[in-house]
Amino acid sequence: GRLNIGSRPSRRASQGGLAELRAIPWVFSWTQSRVTLPAWFGLGGAIEGWAGGDERRWALLAAMYRDWAFFRTIVDNAQLALREADLLIARVYATLADPADREAVFPRIEQEYRRSEAALLRLTGQRDLLDTAPWLQLSIRRRNPYIDPMNYVQVALLRRLNAGADEPLAEALRDTVRLTVNGIAAGLRDTG
Repeated sequence: GRLNIGSRPSRRASQGGLAELRAIPWVFSWTQSRVTLPAWFGLGGAIEGWAGGDERRWALLAAMYRDWAFFRTIVDNAQLALREADLLIARVYATLADPADREAVFPRIEQEYRRSEAALLRLTGQRDLLDTAPWLQLSIRRRNPYIDPMNYVQVALLRRLNAGADEPLAEALRDTVRLTVNGIAAGLRDTG
């Protein structure tokens, strides 16, 4: 809410909790933590659930990807989000959560990531995500080593804030967290 990057307040009600959070900061937080979850979660399960072991359905999906621009755009956007995700970094963010919550949620995220990646590779016929856009694969590979340290710094700062730092140290930590947020968003070229 203090970042001044959106056109609307981050929450629907000024004192609201998580349920009052608007979509843009919700998606932005998944991007910052390198999960990009809203762009792909459930896709692999849906494709597997529909196509399963039916080769005709997989062939239909492949034909839809090849011949229907709308479907190809959806699949390619999901490919990009999956490739931009970094579950090693995401796992570091997950350490900020309550251990019971983390163990209940994060393995499901990892499982759906693998399921979505496998489904998209199968229906596109690629060996790796974004094989049809090698320049994009290279761009992501080249920028991540510069962004990753900011993610680790951000987690360390958030851990210190969550430990209950006294003011004015807490405000200094918040200011630095905001800098890491802006740096990560600029590096990823994505604000959600």
